[in-house]
Amino acid sequence: MSDATVTAPIRVVLVDDQVLIRAGLRALVDAEPGMTVVGEAGDGDTAVDLVGRERPDVVLMDIRMPGSDGLDATRRIGTDPDLGAVHVVILTTFEEDAYVFEAIRGGAAGFLVKDTEPAELLRAIRTVYAGESLLSPGATRSLVAAYATHAKPSALAPALDVLTERERQVMQLVALGLTNAEIAERLFVSPMTTKTHVSRAMIKLGARDRAQLVVFAYETGLATPGWQP
Repeated sequence: MSDATVTAPIRVVLVDDQVLIRAGLRALVDAEPGMTVVGEAGDGDTAVDLVGRERPDVVLMDIRMPGSDGLDATRRIGTDPDLGAVHVVILTTFEEDAYVFEAIRGGAAGFLVKDTEPAELLRAIRTVYAGESLLSPGATRSLVAAYATHAKPSALAPALDVLTERERQVMQLVALGLTNAEIAERLFVSPMTTKTHVSRAMIKLGARDRAQLVVFAYETGLATPGWQP
């Protein structure tokens, strides 16, 4: 008998009002070793109920759906303390880009356009499952920055006076989409030290994940579009 540890598969929920899209996503995810689809929903209300029952690792969430939409469902999942380990990825089209910032503010870990290559989608599932956001690519950072500029100030945006100067500096670099290793190189510290600063900033600000830390940086003016250190 083998002593190898069996790793539990990444559990995924699919939310889209189009049955054919869900069928395609299910076939893709279920065919990937280490992943399994544990449920599907065609509207936001059903999605929230399903996520509450199944507690999946990752939710692929459409925005526009009849009844309760993906933005509302994402907010409800993101504000439920019992669902803190659930990572929501928004599936969007370029026509829906204006909703992306609100989705991330509501708790989404990032977004993918619906014509994303299958291999990239599977990579994204693994990325958010590992606790990272999907805000690294330059195009995504630019999009978030653009909508952060025009977004109304959020009453939920935290005050930054609880952060140390170093934590603010790290948060600015996170807002640029830099990885912990890249931030460490900029600041001449170790990646572990950077990870500690990021974690402390998230805890102090009540950020659900790294993506919300980026949103807070723009909402509070700590980072601005086009800013470079």
